[in-house]
Amino acid sequence: MAATTETTAGNAPAANPAERLRDAFNRLGSQQKLVLMVALAAIVAVIVGTILWSRQPNWKVLFSNLNEKDGGSIAAVLEQQNIPHRYSDTGALLVPAERVHEVRLKLASQGLPRGGMVGFELMENQKFGVSQFAEQVNYQRGLEGELARTIQSIGSVQSARVHLAIPKPSVFVREEQKPTASVMLNLYPGRNLDAGQIAGITHLVSSSVPQLPAANVTVIDQSGALLSQLKSKLTEAGLDPAQIKYVREVENSIIKRIDEILAPLLGQDNFKVQVAADVDFSQTEQTAESFRPNNTPESTSIRSQQNNESANVNQAAGGVPGALTNQPPVPATAPLTSPATGNAPGQPGKPGELQGKIDAAGVTAPLNAAGQPISTSKNATINYELDKTIRHTRQGMGNIRRLSAAVVLNHRKEVDKAGKQITKALPDAEMKQINELVREAMGYSKERGDTLSVANAPFTAVDKSDSELPIWKDPENVSFAKDIVKYLLIAAIIGFLYLKIIQPLLKTMFPPHHEGERHGAGEGAGGIFGGAEAGAEEGGEEGATQVHIDHYAVKVQKARDIADQDPKAIANMIKDWMGVNGN
Repeated sequence: MAATTETTAGNAPAANPAERLRDAFNRLGSQQKLVLMVALAAIVAVIVGTILWSRQPNWKVLFSNLNEKDGGSIAAVLEQQNIPHRYSDTGALLVPAERVHEVRLKLASQGLPRGGMVGFELMENQKFGVSQFAEQVNYQRGLEGELARTIQSIGSVQSARVHLAIPKPSVFVREEQKPTASVMLNLYPGRNLDAGQIAGITHLVSSSVPQLPAANVTVIDQSGALLSQLKSKLTEAGLDPAQIKYVREVENSIIKRIDEILAPLLGQDNFKVQVAADVDFSQTEQTAESFRPNNTPESTSIRSQQNNESANVNQAAGGVPGALTNQPPVPATAPLTSPATGNAPGQPGKPGELQGKIDAAGVTAPLNAAGQPISTSKNATINYELDKTIRHTRQGMGNIRRLSAAVVLNHRKEVDKAGKQITKALPDAEMKQINELVREAMGYSKERGDTLSVANAPFTAVDKSDSELPIWKDPENVSFAKDIVKYLLIAAIIGFLYLKIIQPLLKTMFPPHHEGERHGAGEGAGGIFGGAEAGAEEGGEEGATQVHIDHYAVKVQKARDIADQDPKAIANMIKDWMGVNGN
């Protein structure tokens, strides 16, 4: 029997790892077993959750405030393309951040989202035999939808609706009515539209509808405020956004020229410049026509000339009534009107023939044929050109009427004999030089009434710590710190479970080797009960650990199990011990 006991004790160390692990697990009590399983499950859950959390994609908003129809259409497309997506608590559709732009482009190619409105795609599904009235209604709906989509592309506009009132055309001019339009804008929280954007929306709608004047377009926001009226008031007050922008550009250009000329002399942070420009936006047109007399005859020009000449031969009727009266008169033979008889030099003639002629007012007649007496008249009318000058003058808008500039210079920093930094005012000569430079840079004009003021004063130091964002408030640092805290929290949970729960249980399950040797782990020499006694003695000593007590209880339990399995072997062992003690 002793040999049998040695054989059994010699086979114990040769058990397989599964049996050794089972024996170590059996060393724990029922409560310890439950705590060990819960701790292992918690560690596994934390590790798996950390892995899944690290692999989880960063979700980003794809679209928000979608209606049910658009949301269903977009979800169907995402499912067909196997794109992961989910809905947030606020109703926004989320997709992985790295695929946001890709998904938006794919959905835009399919016309999604439609925003709860229809555009000209409504005209693509026209049914055969539709009436002209239905076609007109569909066209108006499509035009309203397209205008609303265009207005929604503005950054401050969340949604928009457009209503068009287009009257029927009439052949009578008196009954003709102009179209009108109403635009309802839903702006993002904290955003508003300036006068230029409102005017742009108004002209966009008026230009999209034939014969729609801009004055017939009404624009309101979600609170019911009339935005188009605000634009009219600003226009009437002369506060045109384009003009204000031009004034700012003029002022900034002058400030930039002054900065560029003072920066090399004083340093960028040692001066401040402000310029106010008075710009004239009025438009003036003038037409002048002046006349001057023609003083010099050689420079005169004749515009028109008219000459009139006339000659009359006066013959009075006379004589004794009768047959002789009807006879022609006898030619006159007076010496004044009748030349002497004979031939003129160089002209042939008959002896005793009267010769002569009259030439007046373009009438040429022989003297013997002319009657007595003869009257002539001559008139001449001459019109001269006048020296006329026509001058058309148009003054361009945007002329500078007056400039006002103010320049503040910082005191110069110096180091005294003690090595302490002090500040001193600039000398008068340098101030005069800077004044002249600024005048030339800004284009100073005394006739225009420009003013310039240059002052020299010490600048107050600005505490940059207040203006700069602290490190702990930087969004990037806050996000990085949150990630670190998460991982540290996970590591702390795992460390607590291992150090406070797992490690003590492992010491109970797998005691150190010197404990087995001290308590007589060799079973062939009666190590079971010898170890139990040693364990009991150590358990009674002050400072014994719970591991030793548990180890003793395990050995006692193991002895009981062996006695239950083979009581004859235990009885023989006890007989052998008693025999040894009896000797």
